[in-house]
Amino acid sequence: MEKHTFQEDLIAMITGTFLVAQGIMFLQAAHAITGGTAGLALLLNQFTPYSFGVLYLLCNAPFYWLAWKRFGRWFALNSLISGLLVSLFTDLFSHFIQLTHVNETYGAITGGLFMGLGMLILFRHRSSLGGFNVFCLFIQDKCGISVGKTQLCIDTSIVCASLFYLSPEIIAVSILSAAVLNIVLAMNHKPSRYSVTYTVHHK
Repeated sequence: MEKHTFQEDLIAMITGTFLVAQGIMFLQAAHAITGGTAGLALLLNQFTPYSFGVLYLLCNAPFYWLAWKRFGRWFALNSLISGLLVSLFTDLFSHFIQLTHVNETYGAITGGLFMGLGMLILFRHRSSLGGFNVFCLFIQDKCGISVGKTQLCIDTSIVCASLFYLSPEIIAVSILSAAVLNIVLAMNHKPSRYSVTYTVHHK
């Protein structure tokens, strides 16, 4: 496909990260988690005094190097900006809206749907959320395995690891949320249907 313009990429990053942050807000209200570094940050947020935004940046930091090495500096920069926007939006939303009562199942489905749609927009505009998103794109680029399938395996592992800390009911809705998120990605981000060429400049 032809490259998107800078303006299109910028608008897409703002839109995608806004949707992801909305999804995280619903998951927090439902006391659920998800997979990937967002799931790790949500889990740690329940046991530490740090905000989700700070924890999310810390969890993502090591993966930006992989994004730079494999997909080039622009993809890495876009992913870093997207990660920063998600952290910023998530921490700022609490000043504008409070979800005081959300049905756990509804929150899990809505959170997973919003996050999946947001990530899909980012993937299609040469960006990601960093973290395991970069690893999944790397696997797709190398092996042709769709992002959704790889992400689902990772997300399931992270949610299962939370069995020691969360109730069975919360684990169940968290798995539901991860499934919704990855169904959105698996059905809409296939290498054979929509691909973006990442140009890597070697020194």
